[in-house]
Amino acid sequence: MYCYQCEETLNGNACTKNGVCGKKGDVADLQDDLIYVLKSIAFYNAKARENKLNEANTDEFILDGLFATVTNTNFSKNDIERLIDEGFELKDDIKKKLMDANIINERSGASFPRWIKEKLLGATPNAGEEIPVMAKVTPQTLASTNTGILATENEDIRSLRELLVYGLKGMAAYAHHANVLGYKDDEVMEFLENALIATMDDDIGVDELVPLVLECGSKGVTTLALLDKANTTSYGNPEPTAVNIGVRDKPGILISGHDLRDLEGLLEQTQDTGIDVYTHGEMLPANSYPAFKKYDNFFGNYGGSWWKQKEEFEKFNGPILMTTNCIVAPKDTYKDRIYTTGVVGFDGVKHISANKGGSKDFSVIIEQAKKCNPPEQLEEGTIMGGFAHVAALSVADKIVEAVKAGHIKKFVVMAGCDGRHKERDYYTDFAEALPKDNVILTAGCAKYRYNKLPLGDIGGIPRVIDAGQCNDCYSLVVIAQKLAEAFDVKDINDLPVVYNIAWYEQKAVLVLLALLSLGVKNIMLGPKLPAFVSPNVLNVLVDNFNIRPNSTVEEDLKVMN
Repeated sequence: MYCYQCEETLNGNACTKNGVCGKKGDVADLQDDLIYVLKSIAFYNAKARENKLNEANTDEFILDGLFATVTNTNFSKNDIERLIDEGFELKDDIKKKLMDANIINERSGASFPRWIKEKLLGATPNAGEEIPVMAKVTPQTLASTNTGILATENEDIRSLRELLVYGLKGMAAYAHHANVLGYKDDEVMEFLENALIATMDDDIGVDELVPLVLECGSKGVTTLALLDKANTTSYGNPEPTAVNIGVRDKPGILISGHDLRDLEGLLEQTQDTGIDVYTHGEMLPANSYPAFKKYDNFFGNYGGSWWKQKEEFEKFNGPILMTTNCIVAPKDTYKDRIYTTGVVGFDGVKHISANKGGSKDFSVIIEQAKKCNPPEQLEEGTIMGGFAHVAALSVADKIVEAVKAGHIKKFVVMAGCDGRHKERDYYTDFAEALPKDNVILTAGCAKYRYNKLPLGDIGGIPRVIDAGQCNDCYSLVVIAQKLAEAFDVKDINDLPVVYNIAWYEQKAVLVLLALLSLGVKNIMLGPKLPAFVSPNVLNVLVDNFNIRPNSTVEEDLKVMN
């Protein structure tokens, strides 16, 4: 095992036996194998796509396979082994289809990466007909193939390849959510496949990988925009909403993760059952969608960030449905009432699968809930949410007027992830220490560090403008672009906007790359810089974008104000 894809990796270097996240070493190795198999599928499906022979199930498999390897998503050895087996079958099917159509033979497939290089980078492909290892890998040879991170010996090439792969994992997660709702983008899939192949091409060096990483960010913006369209078309534009954080005296089901379609299905099936539904973690913003407000049993949000779930799930008393990443190894006290669905998996935990039409039957969860005690109250009151771009821009004139009048001096983007380490108290302290004329723009679970603080408002404009999930980071892009238009600013860096971003996993990596692709500079990143960024690659990011790590609240406030 060698894994350093998340912020909490062991000693800030790498997990080499078992993951700090709870992932076992053998599962980590299998996930490396799965990524390798996905690259092999991409190798053939890129050619199938060029010849209009690709199929939707291949796109779905690639997205789901990548998503399954995102931190805190799938810990199940059986699940990853199954995905590897299915991947080989899919790869062989695509290869046979190409050969049957006389598009390739055993030798002609060798030129694919040269074709990819020309298509992706505009570079002149080198001569050569070597068949890459990824095209030859089989279930029998996989065991003897080094699929791990350290297979790439050059530190800077390794760093950029992993940065690209982690960006692609984030892109796959967001594209998966859009795909579930019926929204797809062939250009995104084409880039995703080609970029996967590029990480195996030794002719693509540092000078070519850097712009490719930024292109990943650009395609990330496209993907986030697609997901925004999928969510708002399906469920309406989020509305400013005071979300209840208390409980009532009825049994409940807790839904966590990010998948809005799963929430929709659960709400439909729990109508008139006497069961309340509560959101947890990143599902909090779902309370602001008009389509979900019609359900009388949709009561509010329970608890806080993902890392507190061991305590909060135990006190909830009812069943919990984990829809996407953010699951933590469950305690025995509630393991019999936690369920996974979609790409999530944990050995020993019951899984709810979709039928062929994509629907899911949650009756087993509902029946268990009826036998459970109501949730134990953790807190009471409300917290505000629902300030996605449509809601925020509906008061744009008021915001611009407040800035011009000097009532708002700065917008501080504090988007990203939360985590369990004590050093993340920094973000609470930073929010509390901000001048009273500063407004926080947030999205993602990082908000749980400050969204319950009494920070007040500025002339009716809340000092914490919560755009939603990490999935909703596109709203922050739109808000910044509209502010640039309002102030007639050509360079987005000339806006009164600063960035103090918290990261944890690979979806946050894509959001960071998306910001860089838009030309955003002077981003402060923490609580630690990624272990997978080599010193030389970090220098490139510093020289071109002035990225820097956060330090102390006092020092960072001086820099940002």
